[in-house]
Amino acid sequence: MTPAPDPGAPLALRERAEGLAAPLPALLAAARHLAAAVQTGGHGRRRPGPGAEFWQYRVALAGDEARRIDWRRSARSDLAFVREQEWQAVQTVQIWADGAASMAYRSSADGQTKAGRARLLALATAILLERAGERVGLADGSLAPRSGPAQVARLAEALTRPAAAEDYAAPRAEALAGGARALFLSDFLAGWEGIERTVLAATDRGVTGVLLQVLDPAEEEFPFAGRAIFESMGGSLRHETKEAAGLRARYRERFAARRDQLRGLARLTGWTFGTHRTDHGAQGALLWLHQALGPRR
Repeated sequence: MTPAPDPGAPLALRERAEGLAAPLPALLAAARHLAAAVQTGGHGRRRPGPGAEFWQYRVALAGDEARRIDWRRSARSDLAFVREQEWQAVQTVQIWADGAASMAYRSSADGQTKAGRARLLALATAILLERAGERVGLADGSLAPRSGPAQVARLAEALTRPAAAEDYAAPRAEALAGGARALFLSDFLAGWEGIERTVLAATDRGVTGVLLQVLDPAEEEFPFAGRAIFESMGGSLRHETKEAAGLRARYRERFAARRDQLRGLARLTGWTFGTHRTDHGAQGALLWLHQALGPRR
């Protein structure tokens, strides 16, 4: 009988390491390609403050220093005008990309899983933010926020770790820094209490952010008919029916109710809510995310 290979032996260890790292270059390359396709200017803060970029002129007020007055602009009017710069302080953005079993679903063999699309958008967003000098990290505390190109590689490594065992997951945000921005990418099909609790707790710490619901087209359309067996990706839930089409109206009603809950939570907390389907191009979603994560006014 041939003895089992030692998992700690150099060759076995290398094979395991190569298997684990295999998705990393592909994800990085895809995210960089996607980020390059989204043309963005400077990530200015769209409000006055310390910075190098011109923001706007305003009428000089009592107490303004004389050196701040733009005499060339003021010469064209009876009023004195001050030249304001755009605020460009660095912000911190922390990301949670759902890795639960439900995110591994795809209804088409040639389609992308929800997890794959969420990871791609998370990393491409991080690339755009890093290029703008922002600090990026993970909301669950496994990767502290930092700036610089090396942080993107760390994020890619973290995002390609094995998926969680549970069927559905609520956002993990225990490590969100006060005043930071947050990006949560998920199907948001977990129990509502956990989702609501996390977002409200983050808001209480001065965090604002973005909720992007990533879904497979079949989850939105429910195209099933005839006899069908519905089973969660982790196998904890199972339902068999002789006529799936008879469930469509009730399913869509509950689906719409969950989306309304997410919209309402975003309105209540000042967050931004959006949706994305895996059969739609990622570029539009990335541009939306970049704009949604722009500076608070």
